[in-house]
Amino acid sequence: MTDPRPPRKRVTEYGSGRTALLDAAVRVVARGGLRRLTYRAVAEEAGVTHGLVVHHFGSRDALIEEAVTHAIRSSLESSALGAGTEGAGVFMGALADMVESGPELQAFQYELLLEARRRPELLPHLRALYEEYFEASGRELARLLPGEVSRGMSRLVFAALEGLVLHQLVFGERDVTEEALAELRTLLERLAGD
Repeated sequence: MTDPRPPRKRVTEYGSGRTALLDAAVRVVARGGLRRLTYRAVAEEAGVTHGLVVHHFGSRDALIEEAVTHAIRSSLESSALGAGTEGAGVFMGALADMVESGPELQAFQYELLLEARRRPELLPHLRALYEEYFEASGRELARLLPGEVSRGMSRLVFAALEGLVLHQLVFGERDVTEEALAELRTLLERLAGD
């Protein structure tokens, strides 16, 4: 009889091993919610021993906190936000691709946002990290629009983008996302022209 579990991987580099464990934690939460996040589940997903997960993070709360930080940073890196791009088209152009290439990352973030309603101790971490999204959105809008970009405008545009991500993640309607992005681009270009 063969063992159905994947063979254990040997992690040799500290940094890459830690990142692999954080990626595994993101996938576990994306599939089963925060309640499914255990050392054993992360270890199984990563193909390592659960002792290695304990060694790297020490506590479940530390694992959650670092996974949140990792997810937000990965999402910012994979999006056009903060990339130093110019033009409304480039600013939002890769959104549909980002959802398709990293659905676990997006699902993880939504799972944690909902979990924060039950576990308020997650709110400070999520609030601080979402501020990075809002600031990146504001910086990109400042490149596109004349004058000062208000906090409300920055959050409005980010909320539209985040809503489109959620819609595409749940319904898989890339064409709807692209159609809505085209409208948002047109609005921003008109504001930039005025």
